[in-house]
Amino acid sequence: MDNEKVYRMEFAKVYALLVNKAQKKGRTRQEVDQVIRWLTGYSQEELCRMQESPVSYGDFFRNAPKPNENRRLIKGVVCGVRVEDIEEPLMREIRYLDKLVDELAKGKTMDKILRA
Repeated sequence: MDNEKVYRMEFAKVYALLVNKAQKKGRTRQEVDQVIRWLTGYSQEELCRMQESPVSYGDFFRNAPKPNENRRLIKGVVCGVRVEDIEEPLMREIRYLDKLVDELAKGKTMDKILRA
C-alpha cells in the first residue's frame, strides 16, 4: 500500500480496527489505549479527543507529544517487513504500533509489550 494513502487514513478508523483485532483475541480497548499512550505520549484524554476528530493517521504520529524512547527496542516482522529495517521514519512509527497490537493479540504480557 502507498505510504501517503496510509498517512491520509483517519486515525479513528484505524483505531477501531486495532481495538477490534485485540478484542477478537480477548484483550481490551484499555490495553490498546495503554499501548498507544506508551508509544506516543498522548494522555487518555488526548487519545479520546483524537478518536472524535478527523485527524489523519500520519498527523496522529507526527504530532505525538512524547514518543517513547524505548520504542526503538520494538523488533520483529509486521506484514512481512522487519520494523527495525523500515527506513521511512513515519511508516516505522506506524509499524511500531502494528507490532505492539500484534503482540497484545498474541497474548504477550503488558510488561513485555511495553519493554519494561
